[in-house]
Amino acid sequence: MSKLLRKLLFIDLLKGMLITFKTIFTQPVTIRYPKQKRPLEEGFRGRHAFVRNPETGRERCVACTKCAQVCPSQCIYIDYSVNTESGARVLTKYEVDAFRCIFCGYCEEVCPVNAIVLTEFYEYASYNRESNYFNKERLLKNWDEFMEHYKRTDYLNKFWYLPGIKRDRLPVGKRQPRVVYKNINSEGR
Repeated sequence: MSKLLRKLLFIDLLKGMLITFKTIFTQPVTIRYPKQKRPLEEGFRGRHAFVRNPETGRERCVACTKCAQVCPSQCIYIDYSVNTESGARVLTKYEVDAFRCIFCGYCEEVCPVNAIVLTEFYEYASYNRESNYFNKERLLKNWDEFMEHYKRTDYLNKFWYLPGIKRDRLPVGKRQPRVVYKNINSEGR
């Protein structure tokens, strides 16, 4: 008898309509993406970039290979040569496969000279695989593009200096925070 009464009175239909009328005049939870953009959460990790050394205009990387060793997805490939006069390593090849990356940020945490960074830039979808395979030149270009759209003049990545770790336990190059300043006068490299 109760099933017949429910069908005759359209109880299920009325419940659905009640839900519809409750939500029809509320604000939508979605945003209109190309025109509106969500504010990034603190700690967001996006496209890879090499931090450009302001004195030399080149990358800061010293080819220590720590980032490639710590990477859980093995998406970083490094090749270097040794300078016969000074004995220092010279970076010859640095590649990141962004499709394999899980954006954990271990590379930027372990880097002793703060050379690699996962920027806050997230709009880099493409139709070919090659555009998400970053070499040394492309990583420097990513840094320039990021700093071009960066709103402040100084940049200090929060993952370069993790809370709870004493500064004297960090590598020598990371003990003192070095802010990267935006070169406002340069038109491009």
